[in-house]
Amino acid sequence: MIPRPLPARALLASFLVLAAVHLAVQLLGPEAWSRPTQVLLMPALALMVLAATERPRSRLVVLVLAALVFSWLGDALPALAEGDTAFLLMVAGFLVAQVVYVCAFWPYRAESVLHRRRWLLVPYAGAVAALMWVCVPHTGVLLVPVLLYGLVLGLMAVVSTGVNTWTAVGGALFLASDSLIALRSFVPGLDVPQGGFWVMATYLAAQALIVLGVLRRVRTPDLSRSAV
Repeated sequence: MIPRPLPARALLASFLVLAAVHLAVQLLGPEAWSRPTQVLLMPALALMVLAATERPRSRLVVLVLAALVFSWLGDALPALAEGDTAFLLMVAGFLVAQVVYVCAFWPYRAESVLHRRRWLLVPYAGAVAALMWVCVPHTGVLLVPVLLYGLVLGLMAVVSTGVNTWTAVGGALFLASDSLIALRSFVPGLDVPQGGFWVMATYLAAQALIVLGVLRRVRTPDLSRSAV
């Protein structure tokens, strides 16, 4: 679902160009360009949402914008610290983003796998359970934040299925992206070739699909929407 206003299309194109540059940096370097390109991505996506919507914006749009802001903090804040502190800053930013996404998608839960095709809950629950089972023995003092994040992330992916197919795929890709981060961070010797590239590729696809799905949804009359 491509946004209709020309400025929104231009901003979406800008996001795609930035994403391509960032992913090229992940593959080819130099590493020094990784963070500067990463911190531009969520602002570009948020500006696209602003350009594609009009005031008064729906509750769904406002919350998604807030989630993008906290995602940006998760991208940017780790540069201010090192080691476990940097990791906790990243987790904190994205934990709040996931909570906001859950709040945004919750009014649509009756259309999600929580109420329809409940058998689809099995792969979501299985993925989160398997991830925690593999990572928990290695988390140490980070056990509580990792468990909390895993549960909220899984819930976000589940309730994202209630908005539409675009957000459902985005939620699943977010789960995949953060699972790769957890495996790379906690399981000794477990990493995939070009792991940073795959983490960012799935993350950027997830955010873009969630945003495009939301823009599609707000064009459809819905009783659960409210202006802000």
